[in-house]
Amino acid sequence: MAAANVLPGPYNTSSAVPDWLNKGDNAWQMISATLVGLQSVPGLVILYGSIVKKKWAVNSAFMALYAFAAVVICWTTWAYKMSFGDKLLPFWGKAGPALGQKFLIKQAALPQTTQYFENGDVETLMITPYYPMASMVWFQCVFAAITLILLAGSLLGRMNIKAWMMFVPLWLTFSYTVGAFSLWGGGFLFHWGVMDYSGGYVIHLSSGIAGFTAAYWVGPRSTNDRERFPPNNVILMLGGAGLLWMGWAGFNGGDPYSANIDSSMAVLNTNICAATSLLVWTWLDVIFFKKPSVIGAVQGMITGLVCITPGAGLVQGWAAIVMGILSGSVPWFTMMIIHKRWTPLQQIDDTLGVFHTHAVAGFLGGTLTGLFAEPTLCALFLPVTNSRGGVYGGSGGIQFLKQIAGGLFIIGWNLVITSIICVVIGLVIPLRMTDEQLKIGDDAVHGEEAYALWGDGEKYDATRHGVYADDTIHQKTSIGATQVV
Repeated sequence: MAAANVLPGPYNTSSAVPDWLNKGDNAWQMISATLVGLQSVPGLVILYGSIVKKKWAVNSAFMALYAFAAVVICWTTWAYKMSFGDKLLPFWGKAGPALGQKFLIKQAALPQTTQYFENGDVETLMITPYYPMASMVWFQCVFAAITLILLAGSLLGRMNIKAWMMFVPLWLTFSYTVGAFSLWGGGFLFHWGVMDYSGGYVIHLSSGIAGFTAAYWVGPRSTNDRERFPPNNVILMLGGAGLLWMGWAGFNGGDPYSANIDSSMAVLNTNICAATSLLVWTWLDVIFFKKPSVIGAVQGMITGLVCITPGAGLVQGWAAIVMGILSGSVPWFTMMIIHKRWTPLQQIDDTLGVFHTHAVAGFLGGTLTGLFAEPTLCALFLPVTNSRGGVYGGSGGIQFLKQIAGGLFIIGWNLVITSIICVVIGLVIPLRMTDEQLKIGDDAVHGEEAYALWGDGEKYDATRHGVYADDTIHQKTSIGATQVV
């Protein structure tokens, strides 16, 4: 993504289709935004509600649903302008409403408008799409929403829902908008030439680091939940994962802000990398653990999607395969080997391993973009003149270092700001559920349960239904029958 040239102007009330509007680009942008929205609602709502223990299905799904709704209101009221508006600081824009009625994104007089910023020696090309500002606001809104929902994956099964309701607008305002403006909205990292095509840093690295940090402050799940946390519906989890995968066509394909050749390349690269990563992760499970894991395959799919995101429209197909091999193996190694052997990582309860699937994979993708970004595709992305990956020589080595520096900025900012937000919320309301809520789950927190397993909607009654489903143990009787004890 890059900064958009947003200019005020009166709307032509005589026609809903002004002369400058490119209906094809506008249609693709709205479709892309819808695809990204479907990744969250229902995609991650279904995935979260299915991948957790049954007693947390409602709470996990609701955390995602609430975050989506809250971000929509906060984004249009003040946060969009903080990410894509006028500069307040080198890393932050001025807050203000963006309700889409009075402003348009117009084409400048020349196809490519070259501008010089601050010291005059950094050349940046401005993106000038042919569609209404409302399309841009909504497209960027669903990106902001999915970032908070991904972050929630680190906190499932113990965060106080009321604390989460406070956390969402605060983190959106003081963390997400900084990364978005710095890298996409015309901030200092964008001017410097750090490339983040579709959110490897702004979305995935930030959500992974922030989720891991928040998990430290909230504390771990109950001992029973940490020791045994089976998915309540693997098949439904795969449905949510499938929505996430297919929705990534809009996630990466919409970021040229146009239905052009770059968007097509981005969609193809996205699927190549995701498929490669899934296969590599699965084969590593088979080689080292003797059986393929369905959840592992989903994790490999996600790391591939995350890794290609910062470079989807900047690399060639062969590079997408290489990135898929690395995204299926490096996060696998950090999650399955390093995490299990390094005590500091084990002490922080990252419920769904968001640190590995998003922070590790996002930083990996950003640095690999610094190696594999093809010069011609970089020119289509319109960052800084003569940008290229390290394997193409010239200034490629500098680009690789820029990518590392940009990632370190996102990591540092999220560590500090997320910690401050959690501490401040903790002064007002407990970050963590009560012991009773942790023991009972959804029924105690929401007064609702995910499945009416014991009859026509009746609540579970131990005196009538026997042991609780999550704690059933099957044993063989003396005559070979299976009984539940």
